[in-house]
Amino acid sequence: MTDKWLSRLNDDPLRSRRDFLRLSALLTGAAAMPALASAANPNDPVRIGYLPLTDASPLLIAHACKLFEAQGLEVEAPKLFRSWAQIVEAFMAGQVNLVHLLAPMTVWARYGSHFPAKVVAWNHTSGSALTVAPDIRDVKDLGGKKVVVPFWYSIHNVVLQHLLRENGLTVVTKPSGSLKPNEVAVSVMAPPDMGPALVNGAIAGFSVAEPFNAAAETNGIGRVLRFTGDVWRSHACCVVTMHERDLKDRPEWSQKVVNAVVNAQHWLCDNRKEGAQLLSKDAPGKYTPFAPGVLERVLVPNAARQQQYVQEGVIRHPQWQDERIGYQPYPFPSYTEQLVKLLKATQVEGDNRFLASLDPVFAARDLVDERFVKQSIAALGGLKAFGLPETFTRSETIAA
Repeated sequence: MTDKWLSRLNDDPLRSRRDFLRLSALLTGAAAMPALASAANPNDPVRIGYLPLTDASPLLIAHACKLFEAQGLEVEAPKLFRSWAQIVEAFMAGQVNLVHLLAPMTVWARYGSHFPAKVVAWNHTSGSALTVAPDIRDVKDLGGKKVVVPFWYSIHNVVLQHLLRENGLTVVTKPSGSLKPNEVAVSVMAPPDMGPALVNGAIAGFSVAEPFNAAAETNGIGRVLRFTGDVWRSHACCVVTMHERDLKDRPEWSQKVVNAVVNAQHWLCDNRKEGAQLLSKDAPGKYTPFAPGVLERVLVPNAARQQQYVQEGVIRHPQWQDERIGYQPYPFPSYTEQLVKLLKATQVEGDNRFLASLDPVFAARDLVDERFVKQSIAALGGLKAFGLPETFTRSETIAA
């Protein structure tokens, strides 16, 4: 069963290092920018671009449940991409106009390369984990070993490196020779390659989005050591991203697009099992290559499993009551500020000098356009519709 699962996932690769290098070239290439400098086409339908992860679930559920049509919008079938480079390239060229991007990636894109896009909402919260070989029982056990992430500018890398530092370990991105007992080699790897690498001992663990952690558990090839949402409470992972030109030139259209995505998140809050079914390879949309059971392990709460995670120390902060994956769309400014601060302390490949002068408060105001999501939330009765206090401020909680 494990071999079959690994083979199936490797048919759908996200080639991360090549992806990162290609995306670096795209974002630093001035030739690509004129496509987004022109005015928006008022007749463009909603064109969704996504990677087959649970990160994309609100966009896909909005399509599956015809929530865009309910807003009076024309929408095309979502386009599945194999890499972050592919989805960004299509976004830059105007082939898609609604995407989910890794939150740290949007910081890099806007301030590292002046890419004209805006975050309009959170796509989901938490939804990622650090999965390790069965013999790893504690973060400190990763000393002298290799751990991989799917992308340098990802919440997986940010939280992993924070967790390693808090446990007295030193991150090394380009090791020269044998690792010291207190060093951890961190590199990028395609998510479908992570399972096989864990099985053959090439790596000791991986930090990645769901449902790859759930798939590793289900197939008995690895165990979750920590959930990222248990390190950074209810953090955003992927965010809903749109062209700045659409927000400026088509505000009514943009509002309807955000309405549909927010309504999809609200639906998912109460329809987890149905959502897993709709996202699975068995559903008519065939949005992802995953079986319903794997997706249900992520989306559907399980009290007995939750308690087991607490007993094993996988969850250290049960009082947070953080979901394995959560859905609430408001992009709290404090999160963006904290993300920028943590990115400054996170090792990545490539030129990250832009971070040194980036003001976290400015980034929170400039990167995010919250006008539309606030209206969408108000139409549902306010933040209480998502189980949150009626305030658009919060304090970030990070604890190893």
